[in-house]
Amino acid sequence: MHAPRIAPVEGPYAPAIREAFDRVMPPGMEPLNLFKTMAHSPRVLQRMFAGNLLDPGPLSLKDRETLILRTCARCGCDYEWAVHAALFSRAAELSPAEMAATRADDPDALLLRVADELHDGAALSDRTWEALSARYGPGQILEILALCGYYHAISFIANGCRVAAEPFARATGAQGATGD
Repeated sequence: MHAPRIAPVEGPYAPAIREAFDRVMPPGMEPLNLFKTMAHSPRVLQRMFAGNLLDPGPLSLKDRETLILRTCARCGCDYEWAVHAALFSRAAELSPAEMAATRADDPDALLLRVADELHDGAALSDRTWEALSARYGPGQILEILALCGYYHAISFIANGCRVAAEPFARATGAQGATGD
């Protein structure tokens, strides 16, 4: 286990940072280490929060979390995978098998394939696009693409800064190592 490369900002927080944390964190929950790390750049923090896509959107919670978990797993981001597994998997009604599939080497589910193709080539094959278009509308497809891109950026920050695991979330080995 490596030490964080950028230590999280500790409170008391500047008013704008406190307000940002209050908007995204459940009452009484300490801000995530990722957010406290990002607080070193209020501009980055605010922009990331503005595009967080965790509000109720055009996708089901289950579809959204499946995409997030697979994207984080493919990026080797144990930190974010574990946070989402701990905070959202139950509400998303993801079974143990579905959770395991987000880390499988050869997934066959459509959304896992979408995340893989975007991760591997920053594009979708015609076959995958056709399957996606048969199941989702244009607004949902745009949300899918944005979610995968957003969680690549989150993974880059968490992995690059070596953000420390949250006490409530245990990383259990997403594909790829996050350390050197």
